[in-house]
Amino acid sequence: MPGFFSWISGLFTTPQPSPPAPEARLFNPSPEHPADDTPDISPLLAQQLEDHLFCWLLDADPAVLKADLSSSSDVLDELHRRLSNNQMDELPRQPMSLPMLMRALSDESTDRQRLTEIILGDPSLTDQLLQIANSPYFRPGDHSIDSVDQAVFVLGMNGIRNVIAAAVMRPMMAARNSREALFGQRAWRWGLTCARAAELIAKIHGEDTSAHFMVGLLPSLAYITIRRELQRICRSRTTAGEPGPALIRHALARYQWTTCQLLANEWNLPPKYHAYLMAAERPAPKQKHTPLTDGMVIGTREVLRHGHQRNLAEQDLAKVVRLTDSQISTVRSALQAMLREGGRSTVRN
Repeated sequence: MPGFFSWISGLFTTPQPSPPAPEARLFNPSPEHPADDTPDISPLLAQQLEDHLFCWLLDADPAVLKADLSSSSDVLDELHRRLSNNQMDELPRQPMSLPMLMRALSDESTDRQRLTEIILGDPSLTDQLLQIANSPYFRPGDHSIDSVDQAVFVLGMNGIRNVIAAAVMRPMMAARNSREALFGQRAWRWGLTCARAAELIAKIHGEDTSAHFMVGLLPSLAYITIRRELQRICRSRTTAGEPGPALIRHALARYQWTTCQLLANEWNLPPKYHAYLMAAERPAPKQKHTPLTDGMVIGTREVLRHGHQRNLAEQDLAKVVRLTDSQISTVRSALQAMLREGGRSTVRN
């Protein structure tokens, strides 16, 4: 009676924790089917780039990020529950001035004076905007921008859209303590670089540059949101302590796109923003281009290269993105100049 004895023994067997759920991917190249039946290695290259990114963001060796997570299944389950039920304590709420700004920026009849008045109505946004506008990521020349009206005039409507997006998000990513300082700083630099790359690629393809810039920032904001939520969950369990790098990495990889969509929902962003995020998360076969995905791949590579970290080999970049060599060169040159100036500014400050 083997079945009966197996059933009896099962009553006294301690159930084993379930393994962590499969991870999602940050970089999802559109599936290809080469005519010559050559294997498509772009997913493998994209995974390697993602691994290098997590090592840099979390300041950890690859072996540390592969630590066993069986003892953290309850933490991951709680994070999943909060995400599924939209009960994230750390999800940033919609900035008060964002709806009015988005309406004004989408209305072609909005003039410079009206936009300036809206921005000046939010003092904290005004301060952030001037700081961002004068950063190497946005300032078009050597002269400083001293007023909101000047920023709108110098940067133009498209330029000021991106500065507003960055100014709205920057306070949400400011480090709260020393433990998240390095992560927050690196995530912000990565987010800005990917957003600029997505904007440049959208321009190449004649798509909405400002919308791609904003969605390009969302993954970095999603990362710090997930990290803070994990920390909150761990602190509520006296035996859990602080979340380790392996747990953070798994949570980021698994829930990055879900959190981006929650942010877009919370902020009432237009439907096309959700569509851009979905296209990056689940590209259709033979999809010609995805500015967000391509921008994040090139942006990530250039950030890692600038930081002297492991990244994609030069000859492999074209295997992951859907751009010509000249288009790749144009985007990379712009990002490299931006990162160089940003590095000099950091040293001076």
